[in-house]
Amino acid sequence: MNDQPLGGLELDTIPKLLEHNASSISDQPAIREKDYGIWQSWSWGEAAEEIRALSCGLKEMGLNTADKVVVCGDNRPHLYFAMTAVQAAGGIPVPVYQDSVAEEMEYIYDHAEARFSIVENQEQVDKVLEIKGRIPALEHVIYKDPRGLRNYRQDFLHNYADIQERGREYDERDPDFYSNSVASQTGNDTSIMLYTSGTTGRPKGVMLSYSNMISAGKNCSELEGLNKNDNMLAYLPMAWIGDNIFSHAQSYVTGYCVNCPESSETVLEDLREIGPTYFFAPPRIFENILTSVMIRIDDAALWKQRMFHYFMDVAKRVGLDILDGKPVSMGDSLLYKLGSILVYTPLKNVLGLANVRLAYTGGVAIGPDIFVFYRSLGLNLKQIYASTEASVFITIQRNGEVRPETSGKPAIDVEVKIANDGEVMFSGPGVFQAYYKNPEATQKTKTQDGWVHTGDAGYFDDDGDLRIIDRSNDVGKLNDGSMFAPNYIENKMKFFPHIREAVTFGHEKDYVSAFINIDMESVGNWAERQNLAYSGYTDLASRDTVYDLIQDCIEKVNADLASDSSLQSTQIKRFLILHKELDADDGELTRTRKVRRNIIAERYTDLINALYSDQTHCEVEATVTFEDGRTDTVRADLQIRDAKTLTTPSIATAAE
Repeated sequence: MNDQPLGGLELDTIPKLLEHNASSISDQPAIREKDYGIWQSWSWGEAAEEIRALSCGLKEMGLNTADKVVVCGDNRPHLYFAMTAVQAAGGIPVPVYQDSVAEEMEYIYDHAEARFSIVENQEQVDKVLEIKGRIPALEHVIYKDPRGLRNYRQDFLHNYADIQERGREYDERDPDFYSNSVASQTGNDTSIMLYTSGTTGRPKGVMLSYSNMISAGKNCSELEGLNKNDNMLAYLPMAWIGDNIFSHAQSYVTGYCVNCPESSETVLEDLREIGPTYFFAPPRIFENILTSVMIRIDDAALWKQRMFHYFMDVAKRVGLDILDGKPVSMGDSLLYKLGSILVYTPLKNVLGLANVRLAYTGGVAIGPDIFVFYRSLGLNLKQIYASTEASVFITIQRNGEVRPETSGKPAIDVEVKIANDGEVMFSGPGVFQAYYKNPEATQKTKTQDGWVHTGDAGYFDDDGDLRIIDRSNDVGKLNDGSMFAPNYIENKMKFFPHIREAVTFGHEKDYVSAFINIDMESVGNWAERQNLAYSGYTDLASRDTVYDLIQDCIEKVNADLASDSSLQSTQIKRFLILHKELDADDGELTRTRKVRRNIIAERYTDLINALYSDQTHCEVEATVTFEDGRTDTVRADLQIRDAKTLTTPSIATAAE
């Protein structure tokens, strides 16, 4: 752990940690990138030189203290360098989701009053050019990849390499600037500004200090024993708080190496090549990986299918106990070892998870079945309860105390309490400074004594572990008074590989109903095995056989819900398969793929009303937006089906 002073200076900022790493572990790899199929590496010493040159170049261009600099692109070493370079020069980096449409970017550029922007390539430059006339504060745009930009002649466009060269010249003229700028900053200074996903409204700019970021990274690393010999894959958006902790702050605190994949399409391949020891993925990623696994198993020879399912049954029975160091019978131990040779280890090798000694998931609740699947393989997967306003960590599951239905105990130095209305609240060293230019929201979220409202409903169980029920605003009641927690039900459905997305309704209704998005890869693969021809998503989603497939999944969920007397009233009675995939570009999901329930409820009012009528079909017309900005109209006649619901065993017994 890097906690020794640098030249008498406390290591309380990211740039100071960089200077410390550059002197103490100079030759240790800091970051890698796969480009054109070849892994390139920068040591901490080399990274420090790259960052110093850019930082001085930004100063030479006129960057002032506290200036906001928007950073946008895929996970690339030079964009991570850019964030630290901005910080070293006294500015504040503002990372933006790389798949944001121009309108979304415009709001952040304008709200942050960004004077500078550092982007990856032509794609991002083109989006900036589209909105440049409406963001008067923006003066300079720096691009890293010059491909396709040869004939762009705008004076405000600059090549990243050229700015670094200007920085080296500036450094020669003023060799004290960089070190003085780094030394002048403290842990209380704003380190970064991250915008929330905007689930219920406009995104808010969350201001985090260096102390917020470093304390979060340091406390987690000490708890889990992370060190300079660890390495991880940086593939999640740089605009997300998790990436800024895992791929930035923690890396600087521990000195471990961060690896950037070649592209979003090669993440799994690059994961296998790197074999990280530390891994984070939101539930959606683990769901997608499981879907790909089940597709491959369905395509495998019959004997392989039988072997897989047999040993997975063994893993589900004893794998969790073995991982937690609990005793199991000799026979089960031998069976599990055999399963490791034949199934578990080869599977983890294929997935690139064989070397992982610590894996986290969080953001939203993960389905218990999915969670158990990975842990039963021997993967030390743990849940965290996290928030941007907490600098990620609120609770962490401890080794030997991992259960699928909980989020663990409070992180180091973090306090958590349950308000009288059931809302989860926290305080600790990671608590954000404020929302930028939004004192009303800050006051509403953060109390004067430093407690933060999460907006989540939860409780502590008898073991002191936190259980999150759902978003407070999302938890409702059926007309019979039963609690309705939509996210809990939706996660259960998404365990099935054929279901990509689910949205449930039930608040102030007589029963629960659902919209379903099929998983095109999984259902398409199934359709091919059935010799079922189809023209696209809308066509496939409308087929009776696909409805049969999804109905079977839903009824299995209903059977599970029926086993819990507190949830049996929330079984899904009616459902339909949407004619299109819910999409962030259409405003239906956030960039982190969280459901925007209000927008969906408003946009699909007719479909929701149909689910609560005696209709068996409903015509729909919708406009969809493609990646290139084109729009088209989709029309469909949607089938509405009833699903079988069950009573609880106790009720059934009483009736007998």
